[in-house]
Amino acid sequence: MNKLSKTGLSALCGSLTAVSAVNAGELAVSGGADMSWLSNGGAVMGNPIGIGSNMTFSGSGELDMGWTYTLNIVHTNKAAYSATDLTMDMGSLGKINIDQGTGNGIKAFDDKMPTAWEEPWGAGLGTGIQLVSGIGGGGMDVAYTTPKILGTVLSVGYNRSGTTSANNDKGASGAGGESAKGIYDATIHINPTLGTDALSGLNLYAGASTTPYHGGHAASTNAHQGIGDRYEAVGAVTYAYGPISLGYMWGGENTGLRSSGSVDYYKNTAWGVAFNVNDDLSISYGEHDSRKGFGNQSSDENVSTHVESLQIAYSIGGASIRWAESEADNTYYSTAVGNDVDGRTISVSLAF
Repeated sequence: MNKLSKTGLSALCGSLTAVSAVNAGELAVSGGADMSWLSNGGAVMGNPIGIGSNMTFSGSGELDMGWTYTLNIVHTNKAAYSATDLTMDMGSLGKINIDQGTGNGIKAFDDKMPTAWEEPWGAGLGTGIQLVSGIGGGGMDVAYTTPKILGTVLSVGYNRSGTTSANNDKGASGAGGESAKGIYDATIHINPTLGTDALSGLNLYAGASTTPYHGGHAASTNAHQGIGDRYEAVGAVTYAYGPISLGYMWGGENTGLRSSGSVDYYKNTAWGVAFNVNDDLSISYGEHDSRKGFGNQSSDENVSTHVESLQIAYSIGGASIRWAESEADNTYYSTAVGNDVDGRTISVSLAF
C-alpha cells in the first residue's frame, strides 16, 4: 500500500512537472529612462535632478479556442513594482481584465485632455488635486469590456474591498468589514465616426462609480465613515482634426461624509488644446480646476485649486525632450501663504 502510494505520488508529481513545463513561457522586457530638472519658482528646494528607470515585463499566449491573453508587469523608478494586469481577449465576447494599479473603470477617464506631455497637475508641481478613482484607486479589481460596436465600448468593473494592497497568488487583504459591499464602476467610450473623416477624431467618455455604505469598517484610501454612499462621475469630450486637438472634461465625487469638518464633495473641470507642428514637435496648453467643498455644519471654507501648464515636446529618434511651464494656485486646497507656486520642468526620455 505504501509502495502504491509512493508510486502514485511520484507519477502525479511527474505529471504536474510536465504540465508546469508546458505552461511556462517567456517574458519580453522593454524599458526606458526619464531624466528631469525641476525649478520651483526660485523657492528653496533640495536636489532638483530626478531619474526614472522604467521597465515593463510582457508575456502573451493563446488558448485552443482562439482566445488570447496578455500579462504586463510594470516597474517604475528604481525598479520598484508599480502595476500588473492580465487581459483575456475572448474575441467577439469581449475582454476580461484583472488589474492592480493600471487604472480600470473611471480611473482611466480621470483626465483625457490632449497634451504634448503631461497633465497640467502632473508636470512636476505638487498640487494635491483629488481625481476620480473608483475601482482603479488601488488594490485588485476585475473589469469586463465589450467589443467595439458602432464605435461604442462599454465596461463594468468591481473592486471587492477598496484597499490599496497588491495581493499575491492565494492572498487576500483588507478587514472583513471594510467597504464590504465593494466598489462598482461602469464606463462608456463612443467614437461616433458615422463613416466620415470629420468625426473620426471625436471621442466621448463617461463613467460612474458607487461605493455602498457599510458601517463599522476601518478608514482607508477608498473607505469612508459617514452616513451615505460614495458616488463618483466623470465625463469628457475630445476632438482632433488634422494637427489640432481640443478637449473639455468634468468630474466629481460625493464623499458620503456629513459630519462637521468632513469634505462633502470634490468637483473638477479641465480643458486643453494641443497642436502638432510636425511629426516631431508638439505644443499644448491646459488648465485644471478642482473645488473642495465641506458640509453645511462645517466652518471650513470651500477652496479651489487651479493649475495651468504650457508644454512643448520634441522627439529625436528614440529620445524625447519635454519642457513644461506650470503655475498652481491654492495647492492642496489651501489659501495659506506659500501655496501659490510656479515652476518649470525639463525632461529627457530615452527609449530602449
